Amino acid sequence: MESFIASLNGIIWSPALVYLCLGAGLFFSILTRFAQVRHFGEMWRLLFKDHGSQEGISSFQALAVSLSGRVGMGNIAGVAAAIGFGGPGAIFWMWLVAFLGASTAYVESTLAQIYKVTDTETGQYRGGPAYYFERCLKGPFWKFYGIVFAIASILACGLFLPGVQANGVANAVTEVFGPGDLVNTSLAGEVGVNTLVAVAIILLVLGFIIFGGIKRIANFTQVVVPFMALGYIILALIIVFINLDKVPEMISLIFSDAFTAQAGFGAAIGWGVKRGIYSNEAGQGTGPHAAGAAEVEHPSQQGLVQAFSVYVDTLFVCTATALMILLTGQYNIQGTLPDGQFLVQNVDAATVISSPAFTQMALSQVYGGMGEIFVALAVFFFAFTTILAYYYIAEVNVAYLSAKIGMEGPALLIVKLVIMFMVAYGAINNSGYIWNVGDIGVGAMAWLNIVGILALFFLARPTMRALKDYEEQKKAGVKHFTFDPEKLGIKNATFWEERIKRNNP
Repeated sequence: MESFIASLNGIIWSPALVYLCLGAGLFFSILTRFAQVRHFGEMWRLLFKDHGSQEGISSFQALAVSLSGRVGMGNIAGVAAAIGFGGPGAIFWMWLVAFLGASTAYVESTLAQIYKVTDTETGQYRGGPAYYFERCLKGPFWKFYGIVFAIASILACGLFLPGVQANGVANAVTEVFGPGDLVNTSLAGEVGVNTLVAVAIILLVLGFIIFGGIKRIANFTQVVVPFMALGYIILALIIVFINLDKVPEMISLIFSDAFTAQAGFGAAIGWGVKRGIYSNEAGQGTGPHAAGAAEVEHPSQQGLVQAFSVYVDTLFVCTATALMILLTGQYNIQGTLPDGQFLVQNVDAATVISSPAFTQMALSQVYGGMGEIFVALAVFFFAFTTILAYYYIAEVNVAYLSAKIGMEGPALLIVKLVIMFMVAYGAINNSGYIWNVGDIGVGAMAWLNIVGILALFFLARPTMRALKDYEEQKKAGVKHFTFDPEKLGIKNATFWEERIKRNNP
C-alpha cells in the first residue's frame, strides 16, 4: 500500500501540477493587474469591518477559519521538509508561489461569494468550488464536475489531510516527553502512552467544537489563530535579532540556492512549490469554503481578505520557521548521493525530516528545553485548528451532495465520526506514509480547482467583472457597496439576485 501511495503521489505531483500552480498564479496576477499588491491597504481595512450576521460569519472570522486551514503542519514540518529535501532555495519558491497564489486565492474566494447559497437546513451560508462549478455555467457537465470536486474534497479533508496534522502533534509530543510506555494497538501495533494521551485530548476538544457548527468553529479560531501566529512570529524574531549578523548571508543563500540548489534545481522548485501550496492552499480549493460563509457587502471584499491570508501564512509564518531553522543551522539536506549520504548534515542523521524536529531543535538552541515545548504547543494549536478547517470543508461538501438526496442530517453526523477516527488513525501511524497520503488529497483538489477556475474565467469571467465593479464603486467613494450580478452580466448568482430584490422591492 505504501508503495502504491508513493507512486500515485508521484503522478499527481508531476512537474505539470507544479507549473500549473505557478502559471495560474502568474496569469491571474497579470489579469487582475496584481490586485494582491494594488489593494494591500484595502485588505487591512476590510479585515476589521464586522459584517457578521445570524446567517454568515464576519470577514475576520472567515479569515480566521481560512487561516486555521492554511496555518498548520505545513508551516512547521512542511517548511522543514522543503529545506531538508530541496535545500534553502526551496524557501524562495515558497515565497514566489505565495505572492502569485494570492491572486488565485482572490479569484477562487470571490467565486465562492458570488455563487454561495443559504442552507435550507441550518440557515447558514455555504459556498465553495462545488457550488461555483455547478452554478456558474449550469449544464450537466459542470454539475458533474462539482460533484467530482465535492467527492475529492470529502476524501481529502475528511480522510487524508486530518491524519497529517494529527501525526505532527504526535511527533511533537514524543519529541518533548518521549513516547512513554508502549501499548499494543490493533491499528498501529505498539504506540506510546504519551501519544495516546495527546490523541485523546485532541478528540475530546475536537468533538465539542465540531458539533457546534461553523459559528463555534469561527468563534474559537478568531481567538486562537491570531494569538498562535503572532506568538510564533515573535519567537522567530527574537532568534533573528540574536543572529542579526547572519541574516544577510542567509538571505543570500536562499536566493542563490533557488537557482543552483544544493539538492538540485528541480528539487528546490518541486519541494518549494509543493510545500508552499500545501501550506497556503492557494488554488487548492479549500479557502473558498470559509470565504463562502462570510457576510459581506460585495464578493470582491472577501476575495481580497482571503488573498491577504496567503501572505500571513507563507510570507509571515512559513518565513518565521525558515529563519529559525537556517539561522541556527539545525537542518540536514537529503540528496541523491550514493550510500545515502547527506548533502549537508548539521544534526543527527536519524532526525526525521518530514516532522517538526528541525524547528524544535532551532528553538532549543535559543530557548533551551522550553524551545521544544514552544514548538509542541505551536504544533498542537496549528494542527488542531487546521483539523477544524478540514472538518468544515468536508461538512460543506457533504451538505452539497446530501442536499441532492435529502439526507443532510445523517450524512453530517457520519462525517463528524469519520474525521475523528481519521485523526486517531493518522496520529499513531508512520509520518512518511501519512504525508504522502495528504499530498495526494492536496494534489487532486488543486488539479480540479485550478483547471476549473481557469475554464470559468475564459467562459464567463465573473471575477473580473466583480473586481471592476468593486473598484469603480471604491473610486466613486460609496459608503455602502452593493453587488448586482444581473447588471454585470453574471448569471445564476441567485443569492445576490434575491438580496437585490429584497432591498429594492
